[in-house]
Amino acid sequence: MKLIELSVRRNLAGLGTALLLALPLAAQPAAPNAADAAAANAAQINAGRTQPKYPVPYPPSSVEDITAVLGRIYTYLDTVTPPRLIDRTSRQEITDYSKPAPNAMLDRSDFPLAGYEWGVTYSAMLLAGEATGDKRFTDYTAKRMKFMADVIPMFRAQLEAAPAAPATPPAPGAQGGAGGRGGPPFRNVIAPRSLDDSGSIAAAMLKTHQAGLGGDLRPLIDNYMKFISTGQFRFADGTFARNRPLNNSLWLDDLYMSVPALSQMGKLTGDKKYFDDAAKQILQFSERMFVKEKGLYLHGWIQNMDPHPAFHWGRANGWAILAMTELLSVLPENHPNRAAVLAQYRAHVRGIAATQGGDGFWHQLLDRSDSYPETSASAIFVFCIARGINRGWLDPLAHGPMASLGWNAVATMVNAKGQVEGTCVGTGMGFDPAFYYFRPVSPLAAHGYGPVLMAGAEMITLRKGLGKDALISDSAIQFARSPSAF
Repeated sequence: MKLIELSVRRNLAGLGTALLLALPLAAQPAAPNAADAAAANAAQINAGRTQPKYPVPYPPSSVEDITAVLGRIYTYLDTVTPPRLIDRTSRQEITDYSKPAPNAMLDRSDFPLAGYEWGVTYSAMLLAGEATGDKRFTDYTAKRMKFMADVIPMFRAQLEAAPAAPATPPAPGAQGGAGGRGGPPFRNVIAPRSLDDSGSIAAAMLKTHQAGLGGDLRPLIDNYMKFISTGQFRFADGTFARNRPLNNSLWLDDLYMSVPALSQMGKLTGDKKYFDDAAKQILQFSERMFVKEKGLYLHGWIQNMDPHPAFHWGRANGWAILAMTELLSVLPENHPNRAAVLAQYRAHVRGIAATQGGDGFWHQLLDRSDSYPETSASAIFVFCIARGINRGWLDPLAHGPMASLGWNAVATMVNAKGQVEGTCVGTGMGFDPAFYYFRPVSPLAAHGYGPVLMAGAEMITLRKGLGKDALISDSAIQFARSPSAF
């Protein structure tokens, strides 16, 4: 026990109140009384020390504070993403989906109801509902999933009746095929042509379906999974690849656009082939794209290019660690590749930990601290690290403060309106640093909302001490109560 206590003392020194992140609230020490606080302040002054001036709040956020941030996001998104069809000419709402409505379009929405970005948001809303117990979050996803399940058969019939009909551009401010991308409504759902079209939203539908929500989603799910498993281009070894804009290229983003859907389909069906494919993608992408010396992934890999473009884009690395996290969350303990995937997850976490900025954020290019702090990547890392602590994959003392500081930074980017600021807009593969450095950020970049909701939800679980290994030993609790003793 003496050796354990000495080790804990060394590990905790200098970390202060952020270490309380890994403690359930009930186990945390009571706030010191005024006399104790005055004595501590006097001791600091006498020792010539002053209070640090942190650029973001440093003490761990409370469950109430985190919940308030998530609530603001929900209120904003519920308003700006109405699940509603309207007539293009009359502007009247269409409620009868049993007959053709060739003039139908989706009502104005700030974000794509069926885009991959919103697949993340739907999954995140379900998670936020679980963590907070607030049914509004769950209903957000359930309502929009049911809307899609109800209206898409009508649009499918119209598309099949006139497959060669030219795409009708959406009216100003209205959503098109994927939501704001042109074409008839939900064309990307009816006839997916890429992993971007299918994987993220399929994973969200699978989670919704397994929760008994969202209406009859199984036909949509099966359609997506058919494309992912048999329609997407692959290398000879089965690795998902692209032939656009360059032939035989790997995009790190595609790990998230495939692995969570495969993982959830494995969970739903019990069919090992889906787990096998998901794990294979993680390991084979990693063989080509993971830079062991840095613990980070390349954003892109082009088969016939030497050297490969070496840009460690933040959000792409986020998609990779999120794909691993999603897979590990459902992959059976006895799966033959589980140990390898877990080892890869931990190796990536080490690289991520080494690149966190002093303000709690991670940067647009992770290994270049003069690139701007980026919200969506930072939020994904917070979620994945917090989930790792909660599931027992990561040491809470080594990683809890990192997650706490990261969440506090991310929370500052949610404005009073509930918008998430500081998120990089959609980004292709670049071959020079300026491409990444000067990508715009916008509160209308849909990529930020799901990750922030996920991060907050998992932090609530961590703060409540509901995770598998969230408790700290009695010795560590004692040391955390008396940081001045270090």
